[in-house]
Amino acid sequence: MRYLEEYRDPDVAAGLLREIRRVVRSPWVIMEVCGGQTHSIVRYGIDRMLPEEIELVHGPGCPVCVTALETIDRAHAIAARPDVIFTSFGDMLRVPGSHGDLLSLRGRGADVRVVYSPLDAVGIARQNPDKNVVFLGIGFETTAPANAMALVQARRLRVANFSMLLSHVLVPPSIAAILQTRGNRVQAFLGPGHVCAVVGTREYEAIAARYGVPIVITGFEPVDLLEGILMAVRQLEAGRAEVENQYARTVTREGNTIAREIIAAVFEVTDRKWRGIGAIPKSGYKISYEFRDHDADRLFAVEEIATEEPAACISGMVLRGLKKPCDCPAFGKTCTPRTPLGATMVSAEGACAAYYQYGRSVPEEAAE
Repeated sequence: MRYLEEYRDPDVAAGLLREIRRVVRSPWVIMEVCGGQTHSIVRYGIDRMLPEEIELVHGPGCPVCVTALETIDRAHAIAARPDVIFTSFGDMLRVPGSHGDLLSLRGRGADVRVVYSPLDAVGIARQNPDKNVVFLGIGFETTAPANAMALVQARRLRVANFSMLLSHVLVPPSIAAILQTRGNRVQAFLGPGHVCAVVGTREYEAIAARYGVPIVITGFEPVDLLEGILMAVRQLEAGRAEVENQYARTVTREGNTIAREIIAAVFEVTDRKWRGIGAIPKSGYKISYEFRDHDADRLFAVEEIATEEPAACISGMVLRGLKKPCDCPAFGKTCTPRTPLGATMVSAEGACAAYYQYGRSVPEEAAE
């Protein structure tokens, strides 16, 4: 707790705010990429403490939110089979597909189970050799090593009835896609510290150089975020565009080499669809051919899926930093955590859920 409290110290935070106010001269739009960062910003009111020249917008940093609707619908089709035990982390159970969610599917008799690790799913497969056990593997690079290890373990133990429906997405291509979006306003990024703890910061250097945008890798506590904002503003005011690492206590340029090696051994980079954003080239992982016997995409034939997003949901614009959650006419009315229209409301890391949880029912300018 002592170390945590140091990064929530109000005196340190106040000093950083004073320095931000001293340094900033021009209006700037900065995007925090990670959903965990969004929740801290909204929880502590960091965006409302900043000088009016700085606007924070929220990015696609919630893997639950950006998992393609086709993947959710495919998961439902597989989970509905009587020969399948479908396993997932709990936050995926209420993510709406085209026709309901996994929780309602379980209520209709499907064997859908919450696990806390992909290795738990391998254990369930060993205990139920007469069933096909499928794990829904989603996430950014952060969770990729654990999912890769589950596949290695399943092959080593010869657990032939275990497979993974994989939908991993990668952060650097999504940042590039945002910068290429028509109407993009983002001028700097607060990068995801947990992702970079795994893969390092090197991939972000080419993006900063190509698009001329500062990228500051930060942690998740108020002091982390304020220091990251200060570093980004200093770059913007000086006309620099570099990758800087505020989260040096956890992140290195090279990342975790062991984790990167296991990812490279099991997964391959592929094109991936992002919910609310669309297809982004080379923005995800797929299971390599060597592990094809544990690839649910190969093992389960699913009829052609016709997806259908709610017309009222603007989560795609929220994920690209073009709108705020409270700009949506459905927010807090027809769309709540109990009745979510989109994944940005149902996910614990979604921007809409953060705004709802912390009472952000009106835009910042109206609140003032």
